[in-house]
Formats: sequence, structure tokens, C-alpha cells
Amino acid sequence: MVSMLEHRSDTFTPHHSTQEWSEPVDSLITWTKVVYALHAFSLLTGIIGTATVVGAFLTGWPSIIAVILNYIKRSEAQGTWLESHSRWQIRTFWFGLLWISLCVVFIIATFGIGLLFTWLPITLVGIWFVYRIVRGWVTLSDGRPMYV
Repeated sequence: MVSMLEHRSDTFTPHHSTQEWSEPVDSLITWTKVVYALHAFSLLTGIIGTATVVGAFLTGWPSIIAVILNYIKRSEAQGTWLESHSRWQIRTFWFGLLWISLCVVFIIATFGIGLLFTWLPITLVGIWFVYRIVRGWVTLSDGRPMYV
């Protein structure tokens, strides 16, 4: 019996992988920095503005533009160490949206009472967004791939 990971080995790269990456062109590194900057701008808007960190990250134009740019440039990054950054950024957005959607479903299912409890997971998702963007940007600045 063959496991799922063996079938999808092209998408699974363990942290300790010795995968060989080709060197990306400088313009692609710049694009990746721009995407991190757009996400960071959304986070900053949520931190200092009237929006929440989570709200600004998931619904703010900078983050939405960043996700679109990731999808546009993903094929160019394929095979380079920037591919891992693209995956990291895309997963940050979509997993965050998933967790917040689950919180919203819980609030609706409990007729609003769940709002008393969901502030904690929503806060944790906001902290997780900040961690993921800072960690990714620092790793990019060091010229290293992200583990995913």
C-alpha cells in the first residue's frame, strides 16, 4: 500500500530536505519582498488603525493584491528557493481565512454567544499572521528558503 505522501511527493518537502534549488533572478526576489511588504502594511493598518489585525489582513487591499501577485508569479518561482516563500505566503492567507471562517461559523451556530469565546482564537490568528510575515521576511532577507 502506497501512502498519500508518496503520491504527492512533488508537494511535500520536509524541513530537513536537501533539495537543490536554482538561483532566482533578482527581480523575483524584489517581487517577493513587495508581497511581504504588502502583507506587513495590512498588518500595520490593523495594529494602528481602527480595523483589527485579522480583518485588515484578510480583507485589506494590500493583502489581497499580495495573494494575487503570489499566484501570478508562482510559476516563475518554481524550482527556486523563492517557491517556498510563495507557498508560505499563500498558506498564511488561506489558513488564516479558514480559522477565522470557523470562528464565524461558531458564532453563528451559537446565535452570537460564541463571540464571548472566539476573541481568543481570533487574537491568536492575528499573532500568527504577524509571526508568519516577520519570520518569512527575515528568512527572505537571509536568502534562505522557508520550510513548508
